[in-house]
Amino acid sequence: MSEDTVIRCCAPTLAGIKTGSIFNCDFPDRREMTSSLRTINRCLVARGACAIPLRYRDGKALIYLYRPAMLEKAFDDPVALQILDSIGYPKSSTADRISFLIRRFREYKAFPHEIGLFLGYPAVDVRGFTEHKECKYTGLWKVFDSDEKEAKRIFACCRNCTRAYIRRNRQGWSLSRLTIRPRQFSYINTEREETA
Repeated sequence: MSEDTVIRCCAPTLAGIKTGSIFNCDFPDRREMTSSLRTINRCLVARGACAIPLRYRDGKALIYLYRPAMLEKAFDDPVALQILDSIGYPKSSTADRISFLIRRFREYKAFPHEIGLFLGYPAVDVRGFTEHKECKYTGLWKVFDSDEKEAKRIFACCRNCTRAYIRRNRQGWSLSRLTIRPRQFSYINTEREETA
């Protein structure tokens, strides 16, 4: 797994804009996957992020790169907790909830609908998706009950961030340099990247 792939697929999470990102990556075997994740995590963990496999099947791994502190905060939302409780997620810890998510991925071929909570999507929109409501707008996620204008702003911010990160990576910026530490989150302004 190259740094380029991680940057291309996870820029908003690396920048602290998004709670998590998922992407597929080819690995000939589990040992190579483990070794590659260990290498990537040496950089990420010190900067408040980590990457884990959600599933490995037929030489492909589904990788989840996330910000643990942001995920914990996302689980403070009562709607998120209601969704997780209704499915049977443990109430004990974020780590236990991630373990339960991994089991869900192993048991089902399709993506569990609650994955949106782990990616930082608004809980009301995750609920709207599971209830098959009529969608107001589609971007990174389907907007059902959250603020459509705010969602569009976030979608644009994530697009701009990804473009900027890909450009900076081509200029030689490493994964380590592009992974923002949590204390830097308040200084992020990706709207300027539109004109850069």
